[in-house]
Amino acid sequence: MSTAPPGPTVLDVPDGPLNVLVTKTLTLPDVSPADEAAIRDAAGPGAVVNIVDRVRDGVPLAADAQVILGIVPEWLFDAAPNLRWIHATASGVDMFMYPKFLASDVVLTGEKGLVGSHLADHAFGLLLALVRRIATAVKLGPEGWDNDLREQMRYSELELEGLTMGILGFGGTGRHIARRAAAFGMQVQAMDLYPVPPGEGVETVGGPESLRDIVATSDVLAVGLPLTADTRSMFDDEMFALMPDGAILLNVTRGEIIDGPSLERALAEGRIGGAALDVAPVEPLPADSPLWGFDNCVMTPHTAGASQHRARRNLERFCRNLVALREGRPLEGVVDKQTGF
Repeated sequence: MSTAPPGPTVLDVPDGPLNVLVTKTLTLPDVSPADEAAIRDAAGPGAVVNIVDRVRDGVPLAADAQVILGIVPEWLFDAAPNLRWIHATASGVDMFMYPKFLASDVVLTGEKGLVGSHLADHAFGLLLALVRRIATAVKLGPEGWDNDLREQMRYSELELEGLTMGILGFGGTGRHIARRAAAFGMQVQAMDLYPVPPGEGVETVGGPESLRDIVATSDVLAVGLPLTADTRSMFDDEMFALMPDGAILLNVTRGEIIDGPSLERALAEGRIGGAALDVAPVEPLPADSPLWGFDNCVMTPHTAGASQHRARRNLERFCRNLVALREGRPLEGVVDKQTGF
């Protein structure tokens, strides 16, 4: 495993006008005339810019594309022999990690570092819904005014101030979660696979060797890791056994990092205090999943990635990268294809 983040990525300056294909996606549902004008301006004189409503609509236009903004499944990649660079409209890029792409020289950039703010907002919304019993109260409706039920909620509510937040993965999402945790008066500790600077209330960021210690000493454990071969199902029975009594698992990145049966056992056997999840081990989560039946498990259906600012931020980065490509400067948001993030 690499111990340092990848260096700057600079592509060769194109010989002639660029050919750019833009595919609308869930996180880029619309490209306004102003957006299109900004892309054309950034792509430079004589550039060809094609914008399609669906990824499949891009296949007939892919043969000449040098740059694609959007999602590129293997069948679109096969149709784009001149492709040099993809800018993803997704924060997690595990869907790009098929063998043909990994073996190619095509560069991948994306939203790396841009989505942390709204993911962290959502994470704390879920956490508060759980520890302040907001989800329970909403579910109960008027029945919540029953004195016995009110007392049950009051006696089980937790205050975040003074608790320890452990963050696994101190990238954009992890840093924004840390900032919010510090504002709530929590003690914050973090680890990352790469050496990264501390900040946002975290004095020292541990390496992979600190993983087990952070898991064992955190009242709330936030997963901010990408999905890779190393992180898939990493949270298993052994990891849950390390968590302190009453600890809470918080995950808004990738559900497959958590082993589903292990999570179910941890909740059923009371090994952890609860789970706050925007992502599930299997998506969509089946209606007969035991996770739906736990009062101490609050979930949203993979909606944390939404923000009124998301598409604009990524389009602005894409345009900056188009200019950087033409000027021979490093690109922003480069993904290391070997590590998957």
